[in-house]
Amino acid sequence: MVLADLDKRTELTVWPSSAPAHTARGQAFSTLREALVAAVKSIQADDAQPWIITDNGDILSPRWIRANADPRRLQ
Repeated sequence: MVLADLDKRTELTVWPSSAPAHTARGQAFSTLREALVAAVKSIQADDAQPWIITDNGDILSPRWIRANADPRRLQ
């Protein structure tokens, strides 16, 4: 993944950590930056498990999101 990927479309799916899997919610974002912000908020607020699929087909796990969502790294 390169910095230019941060400006491409993504799909975020948030799986609740305490509810059945069929209650996941998905949302499209115009940039990976926006999706990462939403993913981090879901982790902090709901202790959820967000997964991101990038426009290039990369799948970003909750662990990857936690490790790479530092706002200074996204600029």
